[in-house]
Amino acid sequence: MKITFLGHASLQIQIGETHILVDPFISGNPKASHMDINSLKADYILITHAHQDHILDVEAIAKRTGAILISNFEIVSYYQNKGIEGHPMNHGGSWEFDFGRVKYVNAIHTSSFPDGSNGGQPGGFVIEGEHKNIYIAGDTALTYDMKLIPLQTKLDLAILPIGDNFTMGIDDAIIASDFVECEKILGYHFDTFGYIEINHEVAKRKFFDKEKDLMLLEIGEYIEL
Repeated sequence: MKITFLGHASLQIQIGETHILVDPFISGNPKASHMDINSLKADYILITHAHQDHILDVEAIAKRTGAILISNFEIVSYYQNKGIEGHPMNHGGSWEFDFGRVKYVNAIHTSSFPDGSNGGQPGGFVIEGEHKNIYIAGDTALTYDMKLIPLQTKLDLAILPIGDNFTMGIDDAIIASDFVECEKILGYHFDTFGYIEINHEVAKRKFFDKEKDLMLLEIGEYIEL
């Protein structure tokens, strides 16, 4: 499993020959100006919630690639009305896709489209594929619901927001890593704009002091599990 950081909360995940995009917000992110959305491969697009900084490039990429959207019922319905294929889910539900199993889990945040349309309730994803298991938290506060994840899935990586203000910050993300029982953390949703700028060295040190590994990737950089 290969995971590439595309900036903000955007990821590309490759599982075998399948390419999955998560919350593509690239063309509107000045820090990702060197990234070309037309070069991105996508068989599926996972959407955690409907805010613009998570869905900006969904329509363009989906129409170019024919990618299948995976999200909550309201988000999938919104895009189906635009002629884009999707697989609707809701909290606690899971589905076996050709690349692996996906479960849609709780997140505490808000969710609405830029045009005011209902974005349903926000969520995160647990993905089990290629004998590796990851948790993509989406935009969320620290929540006790995270404790449910390790009851069913032993995680190899937790992808957690760390920018604070709109989501968890560093200290809550450390607790979240305890809740999901995962010591390897990929931080995201940080530095894109002023409200969520962080001190990288302080963040890494706080995780290190708790015997955890916080990875902060440059845009375009990737890790392999």
